[in-house]
Amino acid sequence: MLAETDATMTLLPRDDGTAARQERETGRPLSREIKAPVSSSTEPERHGETRGDVKPPRNKTRRALRASLAALLLAAVAGGGYLYWDNARRYETTDDAFIAARQFAVAPKVPGYITAVPVTDNEHVVAGQVIARIDDRDYRTALAQAEAQVAAAQASIENIDAQTAVQQAQVAQNQSQIEQAQAGLTFDQQQEVRYLDLARTGVGTVQNAQQWLSQRQQQQASVKAAEAALVATERQLTVLKAQRDSAEANLRQAMAQRDQARLNLSYTTVAAAQPGRVVQLGAAVGQYAQPGTSLSMFVPDDIWVDANFKEIQLDRMRPGQAVTLHIDAYPEHAVLGHVASVQPGSGTAFSLLPAENATGNYVKIVQRVPVKILLDNPPTDVALGPGMSVVPSVRVDPALSLAARLESVL
Repeated sequence: MLAETDATMTLLPRDDGTAARQERETGRPLSREIKAPVSSSTEPERHGETRGDVKPPRNKTRRALRASLAALLLAAVAGGGYLYWDNARRYETTDDAFIAARQFAVAPKVPGYITAVPVTDNEHVVAGQVIARIDDRDYRTALAQAEAQVAAAQASIENIDAQTAVQQAQVAQNQSQIEQAQAGLTFDQQQEVRYLDLARTGVGTVQNAQQWLSQRQQQQASVKAAEAALVATERQLTVLKAQRDSAEANLRQAMAQRDQARLNLSYTTVAAAQPGRVVQLGAAVGQYAQPGTSLSMFVPDDIWVDANFKEIQLDRMRPGQAVTLHIDAYPEHAVLGHVASVQPGSGTAFSLLPAENATGNYVKIVQRVPVKILLDNPPTDVALGPGMSVVPSVRVDPALSLAARLESVL
């Protein structure tokens, strides 16, 4: 084995004339020194390369391993991307969605001073729960007066009914008198005929005949008088009936006034018409409330989501499709719902100043269409109200994705 030192080798130049000429000019022999490293390794050098050009086999292994890992990573990314795309294409989502409700102002119908406000801001109330009370003393007095008028009208009707009963008895009495007078008239007519026959034959006197003639005429007058009295009493019944009709109308009017007074008394208690929350409470004890003046805002429990989808997202969207809702304020709550309806028209078409596309230059813009989404399991431990942001995802394709099928298999 040669020692690992630098060996100097002296090589004579080839005799091509040039070297000899240089040697003569310089006056000394021309020599060339070449340093060559002497390797201590027994491995023979490869043809055409030195030892410094040979790379260890370990680097090739690393390159192959890195290439394999890159290929596996690329395959995993491609597979995951396909699974994500296959699942995402079955949903339509938007971030232009908000909770909506038909909120309204709570206002009294009658004026008065507020005596009690048993609720506070943002309190949840049930249907019928009192929100404010108005001083009701004036309205109780008005109700008592109306009830008295009702009682007076009823008494007037009862009085007319009593007069009608008396008049009906008088009618019956007159009818009896007519019958009695007619019976007397019949007897007098018979007596008159009998005494006239006797007077003609000379058996009876003319005086008796004349007496029964006069008696018959008097009885006829009595019958006519009884008949006239009967007509008068019957007409009095008609008058009493008209008076009763008037009294009944007065009674109905009094009852209407009583009912109105009772309603006004009930209006002094301002109560919730449905379950919901009291918002922006402005009522205070001692405040004078005018009819129609807002005491507070009211947000009902009946809420939904207005999602403004692009019109190009509505192709496969139908009522009844399942929706997953992510509420920005409460991301830990998983809320489910379903599509209730799709508005027949874009949102701008129903705005205060709708766009006029028939004039000027036109630039096509993708419109948004409101979609009403109902909540199937609204959370009860948090407050939801109009304007809160929601991100809905509508399942427009009910078929299982590849990821779901793999999950069911695994």
